[in-house]
Amino acid sequence: MPLSLTVDGDRWRAHLRAVEAAHPGLVPVVKGNGYGLGLARLARRVEWLGADTVAVGTYDEVAEVVQRCTADVLVLSPWRPFIPSSAYHGSAARRLVHTVGRLEDLAALTGEHDSGGAPRVVLEGLTSMRRHGLAPEDLAAAARVTGVRVQGLALHLPMAGDRVAEAERWLRAWPASEAASTVYVSHLSDTELAELGARHPRLRLRPRIGTRLWLGDRLGFEVRASVLDAHPVARGDRAGYRQRRFTRDGHLLVIAGGTSHGIGLAAPASGVSARNRAATLARGGLDAAGFALSPFVVSGRQRWFLEPPHMQVSMVFLPGSVAPPAVGDEVMAQVRYPTTTFDRITIA
Repeated sequence: MPLSLTVDGDRWRAHLRAVEAAHPGLVPVVKGNGYGLGLARLARRVEWLGADTVAVGTYDEVAEVVQRCTADVLVLSPWRPFIPSSAYHGSAARRLVHTVGRLEDLAALTGEHDSGGAPRVVLEGLTSMRRHGLAPEDLAAAARVTGVRVQGLALHLPMAGDRVAEAERWLRAWPASEAASTVYVSHLSDTELAELGARHPRLRLRPRIGTRLWLGDRLGFEVRASVLDAHPVARGDRAGYRQRRFTRDGHLLVIAGGTSHGIGLAAPASGVSARNRAATLARGGLDAAGFALSPFVVSGRQRWFLEPPHMQVSMVFLPGSVAPPAVGDEVMAQVRYPTTTFDRITIA
């Protein structure tokens, strides 16, 4: 009973090459569930692209990636003393680059040596994201620490605000040496990258790109889910764990895809505009009334869940005015790829 993803391989590969060509020094980001495509598959694509560095989210993701590509591996989560050394010692040590965002962590890491020699590190600046990082006034001291090999500066910028102005402040504060003239940046547009590159020709700006690379052309992606059952229902009938009553005639569809696949899971809305907040309030009112829109599309429209998805299937109501699909048919689904696990992935 598959929830399946089919990718137009030629179109996807052409897109990957186009992004690579437009971004010299590209650092592909491979993390989480591999943006729905899987870490192993993306790691092999990194090798195919010929990138010399790949970024992963956590130390737990390193092992799966290093087996499938020869690139250096930059860990985006900051190193902390409580991370087991087994996560970064061993055969991959020479290829590992740590992110460090605290002076005390940098000092602790200087004692962590392996066959790879002194640890390689990127110093992260505490941008207006305020997630991890060093203050601007600490950069010079951090860059002088011995016992590590500083590879450059990392800037994880927000998606709003004047990113160029913020990046400019950091680039002026960075005491770059010839060995550490690289700056890894996230969430800068092509125009912003070009502007900063022109202002700082002695620095090498390396964009870290994930979503835009792997999912930037979704017209070549198609998600389908199998119909496992289709039951006629009448007004007043009940169904589901919570015995929800139907308010009109129609069909109850049981469709492959549930919470174990990520179906029905959603990140909190940002609510940064009046329109966003109004939509959130509207959805909240529907949720309170027991209505939630499913990702499954039947006859051109998303259909309503009967109740919250089960672990591996969802129950969806189809009005009587719409002809139901047959058992074994597939329906389209609109999903959020970074939170979705597919039973089957086919890249044509």
